Amino acid sequence: MINKNSPVPIYHQLLEYIKSKITSGEYPADILIPSEREFSEKFQISRMTVRQALNNLVQEGFVYRQKGKGTFVSRQKVEKRISRLNSYTEEMIERGLKPSSKLIEFEIIKTDSSLANILKITENDPIYKIKRVRLADLKPMSIESIYVSCELAPNLNQTVLEKSFYEYVNSNIPDPIQYADQSIQARLASEEEAKLLEIPPNSPVLSIDRTTYLRSGKVLEHELTVYRADRYKLVHSLFRND
Repeated sequence: MINKNSPVPIYHQLLEYIKSKITSGEYPADILIPSEREFSEKFQISRMTVRQALNNLVQEGFVYRQKGKGTFVSRQKVEKRISRLNSYTEEMIERGLKPSSKLIEFEIIKTDSSLANILKITENDPIYKIKRVRLADLKPMSIESIYVSCELAPNLNQTVLEKSFYEYVNSNIPDPIQYADQSIQARLASEEEAKLLEIPPNSPVLSIDRTTYLRSGKVLEHELTVYRADRYKLVHSLFRND
C-alpha cells in the first residue's frame, strides 16, 4: 500500500491511504484511528513521516486531535451552494442527513426602524422573531434567527417551525420565492452560540446575513444564520463574461 520506490512522497501516500479509509466509511466519523506508532510499524516508515501525513489531514479537516486521546475522524463538511436558494431541510435531505429543529424563541415583537427598512414595512409593525437551532442526524449545525412580517404570514405557529419554513411558504403564500441578497463573513462564536452549537468557546463560525424576496418584490424574511465552520464549506460557481 506504500510504495517506497514511487516518486510520490511517502507521507502523501499515507495521507491518501487514510483518506480512502475515511471516504469509504471504513473509518467512520468520530472513530479513533491508529496511532503514529501503529502506522509507523505497519508500513515500516518513520513516525515523522506519519506525523506529517496526519498534520496535513488535520489541516484539510479530515481528522481532529484530542490531547491525551489520539486522532479521530472528523464529520465531513456539508457543502452549501451559496448560488442556490434552497431551504435547510432540502439541503440536508439531498445529502442523506435527517434534518430537525430545536425552537429557541418564537414571539411577536414590534419592528424597529432598521428591521422595518429591511422588511419594507412600517416601524412598530408586528413581526415574528424566530430563533432555531438546526440539526442534522441530531447534531447541531447552525443557528437561525428569522424575522417575518405578521401580515405576510398571519397563521405562522410553533408547530410549523418544527418543519421547513419554506415548505410553509410554498403552501400558504401564493407569491413564490424569487431571490435573495446575502453577505458572508467568518468570525468567532459568542459564548451563547458556542453553547447552542456544542463547540468550544471562540470556535470559528460562518455567518450569513440574508434577505429573501418574493416574486412581487415583497420581502419574505430577514435571516441571520451562524454555521459551524467545522461542519460546513461554502461552494459557489463562477462564470466569466467575455
